[in-house]
Amino acid sequence: MTELTDFQRALAALLPETELRFREPMSRHTSLRIGGGAEVMAFPKTREELAELLKTSVLLDRKPAILGAGTNVLAPDGGIPGLVICLKDCLDGMEDLGSHRIRAMAGVTMARCAVFAANLGLSGLEFAHGIPGTVGGGVYMNAGAYGGQMADVVELVELMDRAGNIRSLPAEGMGFSYRHSRLEDTGEIVTSVVFRLTPKPAQEIKTRMKELIAKRTASQPLDLPSAGSAFKRPEGGYAAALIEQAGLKGFRVGGAAISEKHAGFAVNLGGATAKDMRSLLQRVSDQVLACSGIRLEPEIRIW
Repeated sequence: MTELTDFQRALAALLPETELRFREPMSRHTSLRIGGGAEVMAFPKTREELAELLKTSVLLDRKPAILGAGTNVLAPDGGIPGLVICLKDCLDGMEDLGSHRIRAMAGVTMARCAVFAANLGLSGLEFAHGIPGTVGGGVYMNAGAYGGQMADVVELVELMDRAGNIRSLPAEGMGFSYRHSRLEDTGEIVTSVVFRLTPKPAQEIKTRMKELIAKRTASQPLDLPSAGSAFKRPEGGYAAALIEQAGLKGFRVGGAAISEKHAGFAVNLGGATAKDMRSLLQRVSDQVLACSGIRLEPEIRIW
């Protein structure tokens, strides 16, 4: 058995009730199925447990990385030193607040949240039904699809800072823009979100969600590991169209490739490494720039 690091021993001693896993492969927790072991991965079940993790990280002088469902993360082959806090399925739960509003905890998946709203006859989250990430991750990057985005429906966000303190911010204070929020700069963590939605017959909402799922299934490579859209939508065009025009559909580096089904997706054909994927993204971006004069920026978060 490999000897524990000083950090692993210290964290286990200070947080004996928290679920901690040592050298946990990131590939088990990212949709790309890529990534080496995290020195420590923690799975808090409550706000209080999360706050204690953050305070302990400060005490031990280690800044933690925060992981939701891992659906837009490329983790390094060599693993992650220090602490990774995984919130998926940990900060869980939803409630109907009345007045066409619902609250969802950060670890709830976007799909579950959309279904919960639909069952209440509340419209606005249909776009989110096919997005595989969590509510917290969705707010962090202002996730969107099919003409909808989180900024359109968020009313209030409960945040926790790195010292474990909680505060709430209205949507207008979140600095939302295309695939961005202020959280990328502040390092605060979403713990829960209040959505303001619009009443509509539940069957209409569910029909729309089925239409979007069918559209997604028909056009996207859902049978292969990916991180969703590989590149942000550039001004003056669409990433998939620019990639296809550059003749890069199906382009491959090692086990990483541009999908044959949808040129906007980078997929793991089997055995892809983070090095393969980084090289693929860079080479595609360079070639598209040479062909169109437009530089594509990754939407995948490269850790």
